[in-house]
Amino acid sequence: MKLSTKGRHAITAMMELALRDSQGPVTLADISVEQSISVSYLEQLFARLRNHGLVTGMRGPGGGYCLRRPASEITIAEILSAVDDAMPARRERIPGEEWPQSVIMWNQLSARIYDYLNGLTLAEAVNQKEDSKDDEQGNVGFGSGFQQTAA
Repeated sequence: MKLSTKGRHAITAMMELALRDSQGPVTLADISVEQSISVSYLEQLFARLRNHGLVTGMRGPGGGYCLRRPASEITIAEILSAVDDAMPARRERIPGEEWPQSVIMWNQLSARIYDYLNGLTLAEAVNQKEDSKDDEQGNVGFGSGFQQTAA
């Protein structure tokens, strides 16, 4: 599983949609202001998210984007897969090839990351408790870079 800035921005934008789900369509301009992501970059991300069936766009006054499915049915892995290039982070084995231990370890780590993100829904990511972001050792939690706003 490949984790990129593009993927992080897509997750952040989708979290913003999930937070505002009850308020109707959200404009890219609103997301841009709240999350400090350029509108042109969001347009590129939302084209991919729309093509993968994760969001739907509404035109005209009061238009914007909404989640196509409930946040509880969208996984973080789906969001990443929609926006990141289809380059596998895992290396495929060639018959008879010996792999160094480092390649085996990275493949196993990639599989675990994917399994974790595929089991984490957008709703769960949004609803994580504020106080669980940083634990007592100073480790930063999943959504700690996310700016939740009072909309």
